[in-house]
Amino acid sequence: MSFSAAIVGASGFTGGELLRLLLGHPSIEAAQITSRRLAGHPVHRAHPHLRGLSDLVFEPAEDVRACDVAFLCLPHGEAQREIDRYLGLARVVVDLSADFRLRDAGEYEAWYGEAHARPDLLGRAVYGLCETSRGRIREGGEAERGSDRARLISGVGCNATAMILALLPLARAGLVRRAIADLKVGSSEGGAKATDASHHPIRAGATRTYSIGGHRHLAEVRQALGADIDVDATVTSIELVRGVLCTAHVEPTRPVDEREVRRLYREAYEREPFVRIVSERSGLHRLPDPKVVVGSNFADVGFGVDARSGRIVALCAIDNLVKGAAGSAIQAANVAFGLDETAGLRTPGLFPA
Repeated sequence: MSFSAAIVGASGFTGGELLRLLLGHPSIEAAQITSRRLAGHPVHRAHPHLRGLSDLVFEPAEDVRACDVAFLCLPHGEAQREIDRYLGLARVVVDLSADFRLRDAGEYEAWYGEAHARPDLLGRAVYGLCETSRGRIREGGEAERGSDRARLISGVGCNATAMILALLPLARAGLVRRAIADLKVGSSEGGAKATDASHHPIRAGATRTYSIGGHRHLAEVRQALGADIDVDATVTSIELVRGVLCTAHVEPTRPVDEREVRRLYREAYEREPFVRIVSERSGLHRLPDPKVVVGSNFADVGFGVDARSGRIVALCAIDNLVKGAAGSAIQAANVAFGLDETAGLRTPGLFPA
């Protein structure tokens, strides 16, 4: 069975990654791509690496046609204002913005500084990280095209994804008294549109902390791990284009040793197709490194226990544009349509990159 996809707002980095991955998907075909700025231009105008691999032409967003799945790559705030239209056109809508990630309207307003345009849909939207929401994404069967049963799946925050996967086994075991996540991130987190902060002479060679607390992705982390989990984060831009490395320092609720921690991670992730445990005793690649997962949907997690202080260090490395965005969106769509969850996503990372 084949499913048609529209990528709305396909000229950015995330839209390009969706198209790149769908070109190798056995069951979901990118049938339409839109861009207000590039309407009428071929796909390689925005994504030169896809030249000769796709004959799609950008179309105006107003011309989106009925499809099986609509991937929305719109600026923050736009999807919530136009969501009824897309739910009427697609059986499944995956919104990659932050508009539908939080289930509570009050939480959304507190973290994003404005009232949500469609608070009635927040409880209906499913958070699109399969490792925490697979059952909810799958449940309900296939929605009928154009009906009010069309399913709404949110995208995931890239930094949130790294924090959640680093901490999930510990949180499930009730071991997190307090966690502080130190995130090192690449420049592609800023998107394709240039800003003063992303201007090359300013960004190149920088090690710039831009969030010392209160990062919006913490709302997703607390929602996924439990509201009583005490988690904070600091985010620092480094000399990197793609990738997130989360190093979370965890004060445990009781003393643990590395053997127990290893067991918890193994039990949590042994059946997860895209989570790999990377925690070796020696060697160059003994802990997660974003460079190893570039271009892939894999999340590499690792851990260690400081014997002196009892602190647990939990790590996760992802490609922010794949597992932190486009890859997770396709993974969720696969689950929603009852396809092999790994379809179109088994591409290994590039090394060296």
